[in-house]
Amino acid sequence: MALALTPEHLELAASVQGWAARHSSPAVVRAAADQGDGGAACYRGEIAPALADQGLLGLHLAESDGGQGFGLPELAIAAAELGCALLPGAFVPTVLASAVLSAAGGSPANLIAKLADGSLTGTVCIAKGLTGRPGESGSDAGLVVSGEAGPVLAGAMADVVIAAVDGPVGESWVLLDSADLRASAVDGVDLTRPLARIAADGVHVPADRVLAGVDRTAVTSLAAIIFGAEACGIATWAVRTAADYAKIRHQFGRPIGQFQAVKHRCARMLTGTEQAEATVWDAARTAEGAEREFAASVAAVVALDAAVDAANDCIQTLGGIGYTWEHDAHLYYRRALSLRALLGPSVRWRERVAAMAMTSGIKPAEVELPEGDDGFRAQVRAELAEIAAITGKERTHRLAAGGWVLPHLPRPWGRSAEPAEQIVIDAELRAAGIRPHNLAIGAWVVPALIGYGTPEQQERFLPATLRMDYLWCQLFSEPGAGSDLAGLTTKAERVSGGWKITGQKIWTSLAQHAAWAICLARTDPSAPKHDGISYFLVNMASDGIHLRPLREITGDESFNQVFLDNVFVPDDCVVGEVNGGWKVARTTLANERVSLAGSWTFGSGVSQLLDVARAADEPPLGDVGRLVCDGRGIELLGLRVTLKQLSGTEPGATGSVRKLLGMRNAQAIAELCFAMSGEAGALGAGSGRPVGDDGQPNGALWATQTLQTRAVTIGGGTTDIQLNIIAERILGLPRDPDPAPAG
Repeated sequence: MALALTPEHLELAASVQGWAARHSSPAVVRAAADQGDGGAACYRGEIAPALADQGLLGLHLAESDGGQGFGLPELAIAAAELGCALLPGAFVPTVLASAVLSAAGGSPANLIAKLADGSLTGTVCIAKGLTGRPGESGSDAGLVVSGEAGPVLAGAMADVVIAAVDGPVGESWVLLDSADLRASAVDGVDLTRPLARIAADGVHVPADRVLAGVDRTAVTSLAAIIFGAEACGIATWAVRTAADYAKIRHQFGRPIGQFQAVKHRCARMLTGTEQAEATVWDAARTAEGAEREFAASVAAVVALDAAVDAANDCIQTLGGIGYTWEHDAHLYYRRALSLRALLGPSVRWRERVAAMAMTSGIKPAEVELPEGDDGFRAQVRAELAEIAAITGKERTHRLAAGGWVLPHLPRPWGRSAEPAEQIVIDAELRAAGIRPHNLAIGAWVVPALIGYGTPEQQERFLPATLRMDYLWCQLFSEPGAGSDLAGLTTKAERVSGGWKITGQKIWTSLAQHAAWAICLARTDPSAPKHDGISYFLVNMASDGIHLRPLREITGDESFNQVFLDNVFVPDDCVVGEVNGGWKVARTTLANERVSLAGSWTFGSGVSQLLDVARAADEPPLGDVGRLVCDGRGIELLGLRVTLKQLSGTEPGATGSVRKLLGMRNAQAIAELCFAMSGEAGALGAGSGRPVGDDGQPNGALWATQTLQTRAVTIGGGTTDIQLNIIAERILGLPRDPDPAPAG
């Protein structure tokens, strides 16, 4: 869990963590909460000078303005780490004020530099209430401001205030000296940062303090990014605190983190935090304009809700101790609630996202590489141009022979392409109008054969698989061994020259079309359940194989039961060591989960959602916006994994995180599109396009999608199993206890 991606950003995060440990310890935070002023005195006397010495107040500012010459991404990283430490005082409002002034093109009297060096404290009043009229000397005389507005974060301790003023030509943003205002402290839910209301009685604002370079959209977008970054830090603290406590708190003779309810809560907290970090990172890196407005709005929805939810779940995990005044959990919860309230109702941000997406669409989240090695790109382009000129089976064979189907694989099966080269290849394939064929389950088989197959097996099976000469199916799941795959009972007995396999498999996709299957069977019944399993390649035309289609809730028959009755498999079709098949299977399952995380949505994606919302009579914009935000966060998680690989850092979140979020999003989209179809959804299952020829949502299709997407949280590992994986492998929570021995 971190906003940082590159080694340089990780170093910055570590540096800020070290600073926070010295200057924002739990004792400092608690003192700020207990003193009743939100740590104002401590901030002015100790924290602000230390922030300035570290350069943290000016990370995002140009060197000519007294800053460090970086940008919003670096500021977001710092804000997240300081949020994790619950830094009291006015850091966030001050850096927001300087960011607004920078966006406006500067400020009089070099105020930006004074905010950066800690000699001045600033804030921004997002709330409305102030009004302005032209000065007596005409338009060049600025504005005369009156009225009252708030609440304002750190309003009573700021030296300068940026505020919205409603005037004769609309809303303007002005820079005010606090000495010209009346600030009245008000009680706030956040005990570690003060609030105030500000009032102006005919305050004259010179023309050079009317900020012509910004508007409400620009200001609130900056606020969403900075507040969202701090919210990520709060969520991170909540996840760590809950997980750490769940490891050591014992009830009923074992740690509570071993109970599935607690384990799943912590895993959901982590996935929400990962998604929040992805959206804030995207908003911080996006240039000003409509794209930043969209990205910041997504971050406002995802990050602020994630912080509130994570802090709430942290208290729930802590139990009674989390509800006490003495524990810091409520201080983080208060900060999260305050941030979300100050930024404005989540539903407004969700509606804003929906309106922008429906009007302008969404730019894909893609890696933008510089031309860099033009020689490599030119070579790829030239080779693909030749392939683009041919069609049919010949093109399929050329793609396979050239390693274009899965270019990341080692030669000769792929192109041994590094991450950056893979991105170039993908871009050039799309530019050439070439779509490599989908290997389906074969894409899960190939890595297992490369990793564990013999040279003879690789030569026999890999070229044919990559050429699509035949399809594969997967004989793994059994009636009594689905998610608990290691509990399988299909047995393989040694015979002359090979093995005889007997058992029953279920939920086998493509079995009726497949030429070959990968099959797990138990070769040593006396071994522990994860041992004694072998990985076989089974010819689906073999004697003793019987198929029985399974009719699904949609009425389709894509799954099958497969009965194996003394099916002979020769020794040269055992992959890896006998009794060592579980290790091979894990390679297959890992690739299955990554593939599903990126593609298995059954056509219930954000683009289809937007099509239906545009066609619906009264689309629920808040619900549409929420799902657009979730979908964008999932897309950005994939992009961040790619960028981490490019920079040489650890990818972190596994395919299980994206699969969990992606499958849930696909279900929710199908359900909302079905709801927007109105009475047409009752007409029965059907197919076609998301919107029918009559311009209305295709209710029959969305009835089918709603039924069909029930499978997405089951196949490839159920939601419950994915949550266990996340909790155990990422958060380190204890594994489920072994079942008691029978008898």
